[in-house]
Amino acid sequence: MKVVYEDNHIIIVNKCSGEIVQGDKTGDKPLCDIVKEYIKEKYNKPGNVFLGVVHRLDRDTSGLMMFAKNVEAKEAMQHNWNNMVLGRRYVAVVEGKVEQEEGVVKSYLAETSQFEVYSTQNPDEGQLAITRFKRLQCNNGYSLMELSLDTGRKNQIRVHMKDLGHPIVGDRKYGAKASPIHRLGLHARTLHFAHPVTKKEM
Repeated sequence: MKVVYEDNHIIIVNKCSGEIVQGDKTGDKPLCDIVKEYIKEKYNKPGNVFLGVVHRLDRDTSGLMMFAKNVEAKEAMQHNWNNMVLGRRYVAVVEGKVEQEEGVVKSYLAETSQFEVYSTQNPDEGQLAITRFKRLQCNNGYSLMELSLDTGRKNQIRVHMKDLGHPIVGDRKYGAKASPIHRLGLHARTLHFAHPVTKKEM
């Protein structure tokens, strides 16, 4: 686990692909337990260590994850998430050459009983999702994309890349045929936010 930033209130780590954030039925060790152990060892803390989960990344997505180290920071982030997070940028490798250099995908996202998220233009059926994309590079039948979210819905980027006709590599759930890097090609690269306690822009 790589710690990217840490102070008395928050800790930001680089999550690996395949790592779950919180415990599930698989029994795999969640990232939040690994971060707690790190804090416990580093500061020689006895007993339970508080760690607040304030946002999520899909299991197969890698990248920046922020946790709150105290209740004050957690509550500030949870109550003001949309105002405090000024921007989140992702990079993705998608199948095919994306012709448009940049653009926006906008739809309503809903979920089937099998937990598969799908896109619809019916506002009564799902929640509004807006993804902005920019093509950074393309060769050998793949494109490297930079993506930013106006909304943070479950599987949003994955579904919107499928809608664009260019699923993320390794994402068989949403139509990918190839897995050249043997993982989902999605990484949370930038987290731009106002600090929950100091209010400093970071």
